[in-house]
Amino acid sequence: MSADAASGETWKLTAHAGKRAVQQALLAHDMIDEWDAELVIAGRELAEDRPEDWVLEGWYPREPGAEQEAALAGLFADSPPEIAVERLPAQDWLTLSQQNVQPIRAGRFHVHTPEFTTDPDAIDFVIPASQAFGTGQHRTTAGCLEMLGEMKARGVVARRIADIGTGTGLLGFAALRLWPLAHATASDIDEVCAGVVAENAALNRIALGPRPGQMAFVVAEGMDHELLRVNARYDLLIANILAGPLVELAPDFARHTAPGASVLLAGLLAGEQETAVRRAYRRTGFHLVARIQRGDWAILWLRKRRGR
Repeated sequence: MSADAASGETWKLTAHAGKRAVQQALLAHDMIDEWDAELVIAGRELAEDRPEDWVLEGWYPREPGAEQEAALAGLFADSPPEIAVERLPAQDWLTLSQQNVQPIRAGRFHVHTPEFTTDPDAIDFVIPASQAFGTGQHRTTAGCLEMLGEMKARGVVARRIADIGTGTGLLGFAALRLWPLAHATASDIDEVCAGVVAENAALNRIALGPRPGQMAFVVAEGMDHELLRVNARYDLLIANILAGPLVELAPDFARHTAPGASVLLAGLLAGEQETAVRRAYRRTGFHLVARIQRGDWAILWLRKRRGR
């Protein structure tokens, strides 16, 4: 999700619904290629003691009309909730919505915004609130960080790393900290991530470039970029995206990974989505090594069979 900082008045659209309905609406939003970039959305639970009551919120830089309300309502598969509209003071609501969140500790890693201090006993990253997904607060990102630490502890060797759908760059950065001599290539379909990754790399002293110990970034859909293909075959491939694209990319990931390679997949809900993803990767030569579930989200460590 991306949008320019709002200027002038800002308007908020609100839809209250159950947890499952809001999560499915967010997944539906991520599958829409031509979404109005000025309509920024986010979902959250209303309170810790009401885990099943969620709200889908949207922010728009001017008074929304029927088109914007219909777009938000259209994300709900059945019985869309009523959309409430209110005017707000001028602010960058995407960034504001991510500020003052508490730091997270995920395995070996500590991730925080600049408002908080570092943790000297952890691999520390500072990730400001931004226009890109992947601050570490989402359970899939935190679960991936945990799994990367588990891979390192269990002896995985990574000389060539790819992070597909990198967002803020965090997972690629984390992999480089664990395997500091690796070649790393990160990509995202969203052009705004180029600036976000560069900023975050500078903040965390991650070198960008093509050499060992550095991370190269490209804007690409899936594996559709010459640099991603040239830098293959990968020993470690990370993809924290969505279940649908993960299924579609299974053959490409198989072609561009080395025998015995580890693949870390996230962004899929436990249940039917996980079953579909695991089936697709089993057919292309991968088997399950480990699994983490955080809330409704599954994080999968798969390994490519040798000889494939």
